[in-house]
Amino acid sequence: MVLPSSSLVTVSSTGDVVRLVLVVALLTAGAAVIHHLGRLGHTGATVTAAVRATLQLAAVGLIITAVLKSWWLTAAFVALMVTVAALTSGRRVLPDRWTSLTFLPILLGIVPVGAILLASQLIPLQPIAVVPILGILIGNAMTATTIAGRRTLDALRSRRGELEAALSIGLLDRDAAMLVARDDAALALVPGLDQTRTVGLVTLPGAFVGTLLGGATPLEAAAVQLVVLAALLMVQAVAVAVMLELVARGLIGAYGRE
Repeated sequence: MVLPSSSLVTVSSTGDVVRLVLVVALLTAGAAVIHHLGRLGHTGATVTAAVRATLQLAAVGLIITAVLKSWWLTAAFVALMVTVAALTSGRRVLPDRWTSLTFLPILLGIVPVGAILLASQLIPLQPIAVVPILGILIGNAMTATTIAGRRTLDALRSRRGELEAALSIGLLDRDAAMLVARDDAALALVPGLDQTRTVGLVTLPGAFVGTLLGGATPLEAAAVQLVVLAALLMVQAVAVAVMLELVARGLIGAYGRE
């Protein structure tokens, strides 16, 4: 894997920084206005997310050099990423009653996939390679976990009659919940599947662009991106399956009664 040595965005002077701030502020404000006018319900959250992203990326930029020089610090940083991902997903799935069980689908998704990638030696055993790849896996596991959890709980709430009908014919609680909510939970897989289907035609994802910027050939960049996409398919599949199982067994939520 070749890591980027150049950048798509140039920030080398005061003028560049000013333009960066203005563009980010303009795009964020535009998104917030659209949320407000469309009554989408996330006007304030849009601004907050942009501010948090700015502060967090600035902090990471300051500490990442030290982190990548030590395996202990790298491990701690990865643990922090997993923790934040699980906390974020837990709050999204149950806004009124946070759950810590979102650690399970995220960890069960990224641990085996990360181990396969490192054991295959396709990803160099170096912090500078391990951190960004695991970051991609963790981020996608978080998204799949959140969407699967929300969709499953929403299905069990909105289709309460179907759930009760399934229970009335003798199905176990878990089996009835699976019957009602499985298709809704599987919708969490659609973005990843679409990204994989259309890669190179609609999108040029980060791993591909990054390796090209780092001096790799287009074929090498394509190989890296293919590995990442295949890894994401497995990560998301595991995360969704585990999340569905947790909800169906009543470990997260109570069949829509909270």
